[in-house]
Amino acid sequence: MTELRGIYTLWLREIKRYIRDRARIISSFVQPLLWLAIFGSGIRFSSQIGNLTPQQFIFPGIIGQTLLFTSMFMGISVIWDREFGFMKEILVAPISHFSVFLGKMLGDSTDAVIQGIIVFALGLVFGIKLNMLIFLEALPIMILITFGLVGIGLTVASFMESLESFGVIQSFINLPLFFLSGAIFPITTSGPYAVPYWLQIVSRFDPLTYGVTALRVIVLGGGEWQTQTYAPPFYLDLAIIVGFDLIMIIIGTLAFSRRK
Repeated sequence: MTELRGIYTLWLREIKRYIRDRARIISSFVQPLLWLAIFGSGIRFSSQIGNLTPQQFIFPGIIGQTLLFTSMFMGISVIWDREFGFMKEILVAPISHFSVFLGKMLGDSTDAVIQGIIVFALGLVFGIKLNMLIFLEALPIMILITFGLVGIGLTVASFMESLESFGVIQSFINLPLFFLSGAIFPITTSGPYAVPYWLQIVSRFDPLTYGVTALRVIVLGGGEWQTQTYAPPFYLDLAIIVGFDLIMIIIGTLAFSRRK
């Protein structure tokens, strides 16, 4: 019971911190809006991806981008908590380090999913065909994606001693994960416009690739785009995402355990 109360308290603290930060909520509208309105309108693929417009193709990728950037940024809370002494207090509390990590991960994941939902709603503005069923199918995938990504952010932050160091490492991790996932540019595997083979291989080691692909299957449905790009079966996407989450929970717990 004590463990559950500790997890709930940490989760609720992260939610309240997010809700009170109005600037962050407002900014969650702006960046995806710019990507869809400006980048989505200006980009032209080397070859047509099925019967999809560029905005339709990149929309699930923009959701993935929002989840990635928000989840990784949430790791900064660890540094803030350490600076103000709160981290020391929760680490000596009568709950396990696993519960501490899980509480923060669930709270930060909830914040990231809220921003993902905001982006999801923006799709209606750009003519993306969405409905409540698609949203309810996409929501669990969005939650699973954030678990692993928040785990990365919290783990990295636990080793950082300053905000500046975390910012550098965050960008170093974010950009490769984002661009190698096929969120914006299709990872075409055949035809005259196929991306280099080494890039196809590297993208398969990017966990966000499977998250973005799973969201595309739900939002866009199956189609010709799956045969033109690297798109593993949905069950494989789901299995890799869940496996990645479990690995990051274990690593994150160990990282928190090393702190005294």
